[in-house]
Amino acid sequence: MLLLLLLLLLAPLFLRPPGAGGAQTPNATSEGCQIIHPPWEGGIRYRGLTRDQVKAINFLPVDYEIEYVCRGEREVVGPKVRKCLANGSWTDMDTPSRCERRAVYIGALFPMSGGWPGGQACQPAVEMALEDVNSRRDILPDYELKLIHHDSKCDPGQATKYLYELLYNDPIKIILMPGCSSVSTLVAEAARMWNLIVLSYGSSSPALSNRQRFPTFFRTHPSATLHNPTRVKLFEKWGWKKIATIQQTTEVFTSTLDDLEERVKEAGIEITFRQSFFSDPAVPVKNLKRQDARIIVGLFYETEARKVFCEVYKERLFGKKYVWFLIGWYADNWFKIYDPSINCTVDEMTEAVEGHITTEIVMLNPANTRSISNMTSQEFVEKLTKRLKRHPEETGGFQEAPLAYDAIWALALALNKTSGGGGHSGVRLEDFNYNNQTITDQIYRAMNSSSFEGVSGHVVFDASGSRMAWTLIEQLQGGSYKKIGYYDSTKDDLSWSKTDKWIGGSPPADQTLVIKTFRFLSQKLFISVSVLSSLGIVLAVVCLSFNIYNSHVRYIQNSQPNLNNLTAVGCSLALAAVFPLGLDGYHIGRNQFPFVCQARLWLLGLGFSLGYGSMFTKIWWVHTVFTKKEEKKEWRKTLEPWKLYATVGLLVGMDVLTLAIWQIVDPLHRTIETFAKEEPKEDIDVSILPQLEHCSSRKMNTWLGIFYGYKGLLLLLGIFLAYETKSVSTEKINDHRAVGMAIYNVAVLCLITAPVTMILSSQQDAAFAFASLAIVFSSYITLVVLFVPKMRRLITRGEWQSEAQDTMKTGSSTNNNEEEKSRLLEKENRELEKIIAEKEERVSELRHQLQSRQQLRSRRHPPTPPDPSGGLPRGPPEPPDRLSCDGSRVHLLYK
Repeated sequence: MLLLLLLLLLAPLFLRPPGAGGAQTPNATSEGCQIIHPPWEGGIRYRGLTRDQVKAINFLPVDYEIEYVCRGEREVVGPKVRKCLANGSWTDMDTPSRCERRAVYIGALFPMSGGWPGGQACQPAVEMALEDVNSRRDILPDYELKLIHHDSKCDPGQATKYLYELLYNDPIKIILMPGCSSVSTLVAEAARMWNLIVLSYGSSSPALSNRQRFPTFFRTHPSATLHNPTRVKLFEKWGWKKIATIQQTTEVFTSTLDDLEERVKEAGIEITFRQSFFSDPAVPVKNLKRQDARIIVGLFYETEARKVFCEVYKERLFGKKYVWFLIGWYADNWFKIYDPSINCTVDEMTEAVEGHITTEIVMLNPANTRSISNMTSQEFVEKLTKRLKRHPEETGGFQEAPLAYDAIWALALALNKTSGGGGHSGVRLEDFNYNNQTITDQIYRAMNSSSFEGVSGHVVFDASGSRMAWTLIEQLQGGSYKKIGYYDSTKDDLSWSKTDKWIGGSPPADQTLVIKTFRFLSQKLFISVSVLSSLGIVLAVVCLSFNIYNSHVRYIQNSQPNLNNLTAVGCSLALAAVFPLGLDGYHIGRNQFPFVCQARLWLLGLGFSLGYGSMFTKIWWVHTVFTKKEEKKEWRKTLEPWKLYATVGLLVGMDVLTLAIWQIVDPLHRTIETFAKEEPKEDIDVSILPQLEHCSSRKMNTWLGIFYGYKGLLLLLGIFLAYETKSVSTEKINDHRAVGMAIYNVAVLCLITAPVTMILSSQQDAAFAFASLAIVFSSYITLVVLFVPKMRRLITRGEWQSEAQDTMKTGSSTNNNEEEKSRLLEKENRELEKIIAEKEERVSELRHQLQSRQQLRSRRHPPTPPDPSGGLPRGPPEPPDRLSCDGSRVHLLYK
């Protein structure tokens, strides 16, 4: 009955002609308002009416209110309640009411400028992804993703300001999306305190893989360490074992380089030089040039890359000898973009970057298959290109745009799974706030299990939240990038297209090809000195034979021939040392070198001891005997040869003992002296590394100090003795003055040559010339001075024919005038001795006569008393009573 009564009251309204009712401009009468149709995905709640009653009427009475409602989690946008006015219209008809999905807000930071202006292409890609996701009725049907974004300029300081605004200003953001690594590091560290998931589309810093530090961080851009296995694979492919690096001083590049260093070490590759810079790369680039870096890995942002390669051009650190490895996410024409911070032209930059290699994560599916958005990768590129304001090559982040697009899809699928999409019971996303960790944990689990085909390829995250992907290898050829291969690090699979091109025709060496060349002794010099040495040995043999053959001659016997024989033998050994002294790697192998070293030492040491020692013994004996006044007079009459031989034996024994200990304790062996590299005149990628062979031991200086020490003292003592005995003349050693002259020459040559050869040890020709010629000259001088005068005397005087010749004709063998004078003086001395003897007899007779006369006189005349005045006794002069002799004349002395 009540329902019937209500129908009767509303009957006048029902009988009026229907108007064109609707949500916007329904017709109205004075009796009521035309019914309004509900919005899409929503409805109207009519108070007091059933659905069938609403269908049966067209007008509602004045003051009647209707309420808009939406299905699911959608919400009414516009007036929720309308009232029928007396004029037949509804309230607030100028504002439409519609049902929209609940907004879920994303806080994004896009770097539109700065080190990596990736937001220029990534922001349009994100907006395009939001449109595609929001248009799908099967993904988040009750929610709509909305974007709130700022320009971070890839600057952590700027990003801090905008992060504050995002967190403290409504609406609540359910997720944060930073771009470059430095900003992501800041955001991800703060997000954990706000229970926020962070999803980055352009961060590659390996540090972000630290789950303890960044527990809620995900990224569709793989870690920069994913480049390193590819780089190592390429190093191995081209046989490079030495590389250099230069990096911008930021965390992303430092951590990437640390990872690379570990990987190359495992592969047996060495990072020889590691340079870094903050803003000015001039000095690091110069260091790379100075250190001869060839394979260089550069880690820096795009703006810094232009600075680096401007300096590279100035230092000529490019061309066929060099290979640069760069990051592949720069704009394709990054080196052509005008940059007021550099002073290089486009042509210069183009020349400098030609041929470099880039490694980049595969950011666009090469298979060109349909993705979850029902787009192929090429369709995505075409659609994105239309949205860009500039050419893609001039747009930062164009290569990373697919990663940004797939990031939105990864987020949408995770939120869809969290909210119960796909038939699963979920949570209400609108209930999320910064204190609700439950929803954050569910979003994290959903994100961690993501797996779908995107326009960038298969999207899946590893345990650290990083994207796993293939690596694209490109090379700049003729000013444009060409794909030369792909690498799948998970399978160690390198797909190579064999399209790489090299300026020099082939990959360059990882360092200047160092050709080790030995500096050998000049063969002309060696042969010349060897001929002189050979002639010297022949001369020594002739002298030795002469001395032995004429050993019966008195004149030869008085020169101590056995000591002279030892001198000749010593000269022969010293001259023989010239041959091993000139032998090097040109003549002998490495295994024979120690024996040659020992031969040099023993021949020279024994030759010196025999040759110089025998001369030193002579001069020492002469000095010992003839510089003593009284106590050595008897020695001048007799000479015991065994003492001379014992002295020579002692000197030789000291040498043998010293050399034996040296050879046993610290033997000589082959050592290599390396000199500075030399560049060839031709423009080839080689460098000559000169090396020189030496005979050396571990404590070479100590042994040389001992050896040269007592040899030097022996030489100085010999000079002193020769000087002291220069005026001595003796029959026992008649050639001691010649020995003194030889000692002078040998000592001077040795004392000069020894230090000079040590100084010139790095100059093989000069050192050999000094040492060998000193040996040759000293040996020649010794042989000539000691033996040639004897030969001349025996030949010119024929003294070898008879031993009965005047044996008193002795004296110095080096000065005939002195010999004559000495003989004449001896003869005159003998004559004077006869005269003195005769005079002494005559004086004796005169004394006897005088004594007889005095006796007779005393008998005849008694002695006269002395004069008191003290005068002499008077009388006739007395006869002489005494004779005196001065050695050559006899005088009679009278009283």
